[in-house]
Amino acid sequence: MASSIQIQYVGFKAKASLREYTFMVKNGAEEACEFKLTIANDAFLTHRVRYQDGPDICAHRVQRELDAMNQQPQKTRCAISDTELEEYRSAHSPKTRPGAMYKPLREAY
Repeated sequence: MASSIQIQYVGFKAKASLREYTFMVKNGAEEACEFKLTIANDAFLTHRVRYQDGPDICAHRVQRELDAMNQQPQKTRCAISDTELEEYRSAHSPKTRPGAMYKPLREAY
Protein backbone atom coordinates (compact mmCIF):
# COMPACT_ATOMS: atom_id res chain seq x y z
CA MET A 1 0.00 0.00 0.00
CA ALA A 2 1.42 3.39 -0.98
CA SER A 3 1.72 6.00 1.75
CA SER A 4 0.04 9.32 1.22
CA ILE A 5 2.07 12.50 1.22
CA GLN A 6 0.64 15.65 2.74
CA ILE A 7 2.01 19.04 1.75
CA GLN A 8 0.91 21.92 3.96
CA TYR A 9 1.62 25.59 3.32
CA VAL A 10 2.65 27.18 6.63
CA GLY A 11 3.22 30.79 5.57
CA PHE A 12 5.84 33.24 4.40
CA LYS A 13 8.26 35.80 5.77
CA ALA A 14 9.02 39.01 3.92
CA LYS A 15 12.73 39.70 4.18
CA ALA A 16 14.92 42.50 2.82
CA SER A 17 15.66 40.92 -0.56
CA LEU A 18 13.29 37.95 -0.78
CA ARG A 19 10.16 36.20 0.42
CA GLU A 20 10.66 32.90 2.19
CA TYR A 21 7.80 30.39 1.93
CA THR A 22 7.53 27.48 4.38
CA PHE A 23 5.86 24.12 3.76
CA MET A 24 5.58 21.02 5.94
CA VAL A 25 5.69 17.65 4.19
CA LYS A 26 4.56 14.49 5.94
CA ASN A 27 4.98 11.06 4.38
CA GLY A 28 2.80 8.54 6.20
CA ALA A 29 4.06 7.82 9.71
CA GLU A 30 7.42 9.52 9.13
CA GLU A 31 8.35 12.72 10.91
CA ALA A 32 7.33 15.91 9.08
CA CYS A 33 9.99 17.62 6.98
CA GLU A 34 10.14 21.41 6.62
CA PHE A 35 10.73 22.97 3.19
CA LYS A 36 11.80 26.59 2.79
CA LEU A 37 11.67 28.16 -0.65
CA THR A 38 12.55 31.69 -1.64
CA ILE A 39 11.55 34.10 -4.37
CA ALA A 40 13.54 37.30 -4.88
CA ASN A 41 11.60 40.49 -4.15
CA ASP A 42 12.76 41.81 -7.52
CA ALA A 43 10.59 39.22 -9.26
CA PHE A 44 7.50 40.74 -7.63
CA LEU A 45 8.56 44.34 -8.12
CA THR A 46 9.23 43.84 -11.85
CA HIS A 47 5.87 42.01 -12.27
CA ARG A 48 7.42 38.70 -13.32
CA VAL A 49 5.28 37.08 -10.63
CA ARG A 50 2.22 38.16 -8.65
CA TYR A 51 2.33 38.08 -4.85
CA GLN A 52 -0.70 35.79 -4.71
CA ASP A 53 1.05 33.25 -6.97
CA GLY A 54 4.09 32.82 -4.70
CA PRO A 55 2.70 29.95 -2.59
CA ASP A 56 1.45 28.04 -5.65
CA ILE A 57 4.78 28.40 -7.46
CA CYS A 58 6.56 27.08 -4.37
CA ALA A 59 4.09 24.22 -3.89
CA HIS A 60 4.78 23.07 -7.45
CA ARG A 61 8.52 23.12 -6.72
CA VAL A 62 8.03 21.08 -3.51
CA GLN A 63 6.09 18.48 -5.51
CA ARG A 64 8.84 18.34 -8.16
CA GLU A 65 11.49 17.88 -5.45
CA LEU A 66 9.47 15.04 -3.91
CA ASP A 67 8.95 13.37 -7.29
CA ALA A 68 12.65 13.67 -8.14
CA MET A 69 13.68 12.14 -4.84
CA ASN A 70 11.10 9.33 -5.01
CA GLN A 71 9.05 10.91 -2.23
CA GLN A 72 12.10 11.19 0.08
CA PRO A 73 13.23 14.84 0.06
CA GLN A 74 16.98 15.46 0.08
CA LYS A 75 16.98 19.20 -0.56
CA THR A 76 14.71 21.22 1.74
CA ARG A 77 15.95 24.74 0.93
CA CYS A 78 15.45 26.01 -2.60
CA ALA A 79 15.48 29.30 -4.47
CA ILE A 80 12.91 29.66 -7.23
CA SER A 81 14.72 30.52 -10.47
CA ASP A 82 13.73 33.04 -13.13
CA THR A 83 13.20 30.10 -15.49
CA GLU A 84 10.69 28.54 -13.09
CA LEU A 85 8.86 31.85 -12.76
CA GLU A 86 8.62 32.18 -16.55
CA GLU A 87 7.42 28.58 -16.94
CA TYR A 88 4.74 29.16 -14.29
CA ARG A 89 3.62 32.41 -15.89
CA SER A 90 3.42 30.81 -19.34
CA ALA A 91 1.44 27.85 -18.02
CA HIS A 92 -0.99 30.00 -16.01
CA SER A 93 -1.56 33.04 -18.19
CA PRO A 94 -4.87 33.27 -20.05
CA LYS A 95 -4.70 32.18 -23.64
CA THR A 96 -6.07 34.63 -26.19
CA ARG A 97 -7.95 33.34 -29.19
CA PRO A 98 -6.93 34.52 -32.64
CA GLY A 99 -8.99 37.56 -33.44
CA ALA A 100 -10.15 37.99 -29.85
CA MET A 101 -8.92 41.56 -29.83
CA TYR A 102 -10.62 42.36 -33.15
CA LYS A 103 -14.04 43.97 -33.00
CA PRO A 104 -15.73 44.61 -36.32
CA LEU A 105 -17.02 48.10 -36.98
CA ARG A 106 -20.78 48.48 -37.04
CA GLU A 107 -22.21 49.62 -40.29
CA ALA A 108 -24.38 52.71 -40.20
CA TYR A 109 -27.73 52.38 -41.99
